[in-house]
Amino acid sequence: MSHNKIREDKTCLNCRHVVEQKFCPNCGQENSDSRKTFHHLFIHFFEDLTHYENAFWKTIKNLLFKPSTLTKEYLSGKRLSYLAPVRLYIFISFITFLLISMFPNNVNEQIDKSEEALNKEIAKATDSISKKEDKRYFHFKTIKELDSIQKYGKESEKLNASSYWISEKAIHVTEKYTKKEIYEKFVESFFHNLPKILFIIMPFFAFFLWIFHNKKRWYYFDHGIFTLHYFSFLLLIFLIMFIIERVIGLFGEDSPLSFISSITTFAGTIWMCYYFYPAHHRFYGESRIVSFAKSFLLFIINSLFILFLLTFYVLYTFINLH
Repeated sequence: MSHNKIREDKTCLNCRHVVEQKFCPNCGQENSDSRKTFHHLFIHFFEDLTHYENAFWKTIKNLLFKPSTLTKEYLSGKRLSYLAPVRLYIFISFITFLLISMFPNNVNEQIDKSEEALNKEIAKATDSISKKEDKRYFHFKTIKELDSIQKYGKESEKLNASSYWISEKAIHVTEKYTKKEIYEKFVESFFHNLPKILFIIMPFFAFFLWIFHNKKRWYYFDHGIFTLHYFSFLLLIFLIMFIIERVIGLFGEDSPLSFISSITTFAGTIWMCYYFYPAHHRFYGESRIVSFAKSFLLFIINSLFILFLLTFYVLYTFINLH
């Protein structure tokens, strides 16, 4: 609740209506002093985002442990007791990406640990690509070698326009950066653009839900609210696992508490994978068999779409490294 000092002047600053009580009966604005300290500004910002403490914790509890409850309550008109879907998603994503930027992974350590495995995978990919005569993006080491093949090589060795363009870009990148530098830049770019990727995925996720359900009973708006709550849940679980992993990591990798992080990650991952089915079943009210079948198909479709999107993103990031 707000504890701001009430103004002695009974004229509303917003609409100039006479205010006899705490809030203006005409526009609803609180008749309080507009000059705030930094403390009041911070508290007001937090209260505005969370719609007060009770609503915030009630929303989080239902989001974590009662799949689809928030969506059903919101669409039934019970909206003041919970955070609005958009506000909830913005708040959770803001906190998540803020903490990620404040406590980033130690990229160098991660690279040192995984470099050998990464090199093996790159070697396998290179060998696989080099065996395919029409897709040799990483086969050439220099532009000169690539152009030489295009001019004087056999027809079977020459690349088409798109393959040549990709190969040329790949050569420029590999000439300029080491594998470690490419990995660092990709990780940095991925976390920087992850909010954008999620915003691209969500409307498509809602669209796939729209395709699979009764168009007369369910509007695209309904699927959109369901999607916002589901993605808020995914981000919240990720945030919880991230915080636990970082806090326990302060005690060192050999700490006896490290098993807690492993258990939390395992349980959180299982709950993230399973959560969609009960949420879908309870919200759309279909039989368990039908709901399971649709959940499975939607999982496959969205996984393929996300894989396509991430593949496109990887290619785009690699080509535009500078």
